[in-house]
Amino acid sequence: MTKSINAALFSQAIISGAHKLSNNREYVDSLNIFPVPDGDTGTNMSLTFINAARAVENETFNSVGEVSAAVAKATLRGARGNSGVILSQIFRGFSKELVSFSELDVSSLKSALRKGSDTAYRAVMKPTEGTILTVIRSLAEAAEASEKEDFEEFFEEVLKGGKIALKKTQEMLPQLKAAGVVDAGGQGLIYIFEGFFEALKGNVCPLEGDSPVSASAVQSAQSTIKTEDIKYAYCTEFIINKFKPEITAAKMRAAIEPKGDCMIVIDDDDIVKVHIHTNNPGFVLEQAVKIGELTNIKIENMKEQHSDILKAEENVKNKERLPLAVVSVVNGSGLEKTFKELGASYLIHGGQTMNPSTEDILSAINSANADNVIILPNNKNIILAAEQAAQIAECNAVVIGSKTIPQGIAAMMEFSPQADVEVNTKKMTSAISKVKSGSVTHAVKTTDIDGKHIEEGDIIGVSDGHILSVDKEINASSLKLINEIADEDSEIITLYFGDEVTEDEANTLGEAVEDLYPDADVLVSNGGQSVYYYLISVE
Repeated sequence: MTKSINAALFSQAIISGAHKLSNNREYVDSLNIFPVPDGDTGTNMSLTFINAARAVENETFNSVGEVSAAVAKATLRGARGNSGVILSQIFRGFSKELVSFSELDVSSLKSALRKGSDTAYRAVMKPTEGTILTVIRSLAEAAEASEKEDFEEFFEEVLKGGKIALKKTQEMLPQLKAAGVVDAGGQGLIYIFEGFFEALKGNVCPLEGDSPVSASAVQSAQSTIKTEDIKYAYCTEFIINKFKPEITAAKMRAAIEPKGDCMIVIDDDDIVKVHIHTNNPGFVLEQAVKIGELTNIKIENMKEQHSDILKAEENVKNKERLPLAVVSVVNGSGLEKTFKELGASYLIHGGQTMNPSTEDILSAINSANADNVIILPNNKNIILAAEQAAQIAECNAVVIGSKTIPQGIAAMMEFSPQADVEVNTKKMTSAISKVKSGSVTHAVKTTDIDGKHIEEGDIIGVSDGHILSVDKEINASSLKLINEIADEDSEIITLYFGDEVTEDEANTLGEAVEDLYPDADVLVSNGGQSVYYYLISVE
């Protein structure tokens, strides 16, 4: 009978849980019921929890309390999206409860699960049942109800209770029931606990394929490397279209291997994919053209890139400290320009499908180099991560709850660098309530939602979390959406067109809107954003 586990096994359980979730993150992403291309719950949770695995692997801990503290710190800073933040709060609760424990037994895990559940619920302003919150609470309740003394048998009962709760989420939320799926965040949490259980049974779940990489982790690592220590300067990538399918890349692989490192040569039917860090890209290309024609050639000077990064970091350190700055999350060259012109000091590239982590936002706050920082998330799925970053920032940081880019722009229109943070916060918060936002994108799945039947590939218009228009054509769906959110009293209608829409197409839509709303000022602007064909603002 096993009555407890030590720090080493607890670390292995964390790693196994992270691997289990990472291996299934695409499935978890697919469970998102809204058909817009933002199905990233699995990715966000995996990016969050892979930080926990990195924090404990190859480390020696004296107690489960130390392991839990490392996990809490790593997930706190690596949290991405609402699901990642909630996950970090679960393990923050774990850490608070296990701080003084050298080993983890049935009793301490019961209390840790309860503390994790309570902490997660408190982190959400309006907790919703049928989500990851329900699953962690049910895991805690199953633990408290279990009378098993053997740790493995006890954990099996706990996991069973969590799985029952996960299945019930489909009945708790009408949207899940209509789609015939369980909650994505809850499923992600169950995968983590399944990974834990595998480790307890002596089988640490292996990582299949590449783990997701945190951009912030890569960036922060640059300062630990000296430019002159980079042995091979040129990151060289290309694809070879073979002259004949039967040709292999074996001789080329053997020839270029001594010329660099980080070499990957994937030989697949008609093509060969090559990646290598080398000081002789010309030699590598000469070997490649012997077996086929080259395409998608990319050669980057890593020493130059690294030097530029270090210079940028040094400039941040040396610039004059500001009394007040704005940090904004934004995606798209045109939108970035707009936010800069309105006075944003620091921009985080991100948004739908690419939620920045708490660490990313915290890094931006520090880079803004100001005594007071106002943060504009501009996406509902980034607000919790922004609030978490604000709580641990060394300066005074305030989050304005902008859920859309148009709301963020409306807030920036009210920003005054001469006013103090309290006045700006009040005015900017008021501004976001006065703008109606819409977005136009494509459906990533076939579904029935909001009383509409949607086929994969349809063009859908979304506002305030509801699908208001469906069409096969971009401008037609956009016009339907505008008719839903604008009225005769609307004064300004702005169309920010994305990177898949031409200026002529956008102007055509603008003219149609002017015909329908002659008393409104209709503005067409190149946002350059991905994912969305149009972002629409109505004031």
